[in-house]
Amino acid sequence: MSSYPYKKIDAFTSHFSSGNPAACLYLEKGRPLADKDMLAVAKEHEGFVSEMVFCTPVEDAHYHLRYYSSQCEVAFCGHGTIACMYDLIANNPILLQKPEITISTSKGSLKVYNEISTSDAVFITAPDKVELPVKPHMDAVAQHLAVSTSEIRKDLNVECIDAGLRTLIVPIASLETVLAMHPDEAALKQFCIDSEVDIILVFSSEVANSQNIMRTRVFAPRFGYLEDPATGSGNSAFAYYMLKNSLWNGNAVSVEQNAEKTAFNVVKLKEAAGKVLFGGSATTRIEGRYLL
Repeated sequence: MSSYPYKKIDAFTSHFSSGNPAACLYLEKGRPLADKDMLAVAKEHEGFVSEMVFCTPVEDAHYHLRYYSSQCEVAFCGHGTIACMYDLIANNPILLQKPEITISTSKGSLKVYNEISTSDAVFITAPDKVELPVKPHMDAVAQHLAVSTSEIRKDLNVECIDAGLRTLIVPIASLETVLAMHPDEAALKQFCIDSEVDIILVFSSEVANSQNIMRTRVFAPRFGYLEDPATGSGNSAFAYYMLKNSLWNGNAVSVEQNAEKTAFNVVKLKEAAGKVLFGGSATTRIEGRYLL
């Protein structure tokens, strides 16, 4: 039986809300787990956290991350990355002094920027964007989101952008509609599979707090749960969408996310050298050893 450091960490926490939970397993250098073991560990966490993060050191200030939901391996998990890297940096005096750290993922090598001392946050470079064709008809989008087609804005396009996960981005006219959405999970999962998307992000320019630029919600039934309450990959795709559609100029902003009008999670965004960065803080809830 092997034993590994283990933490349950909530990402994108703020004084408004409790964030989005991830579980992090810290492995030893040169001793990765088999795929079947990582999936088995993730399956045990179904209903407890959205994703598992498996973190292996490569060299000084360089880590390899893999992500699993209870259903499958996930190409990239933004909130899991925030949770893991915030925890590593905040609790390691050597890392805390470093402005940049490197992570290797299935989406390539990404930079982590340490801003814990100045803004209580870490920022992650989002994977490069890939614009994909939108396959579903708008009537089908509205039907599976359980909203009227009149609630989908006509002045903005529905688009599909991959910035870690293939994200279908749907502009909604009102905050009230965004908050009231409750689509059928099974039907929406099949719709995502048929449409070849990983997640669906809906947004409104109407917000609950004027300090934030947009309100978003993200549905992720392909990964074994209906909604992801705070996302890095989804909001990174959305950041590229906002830049393309002149909804944002790249300056540091925050997005409010989830279905709670005032108890929302906060995801920070900014652009640097043509790259989108997403950021936030994290709070450790459970710490111990995992026996495998």
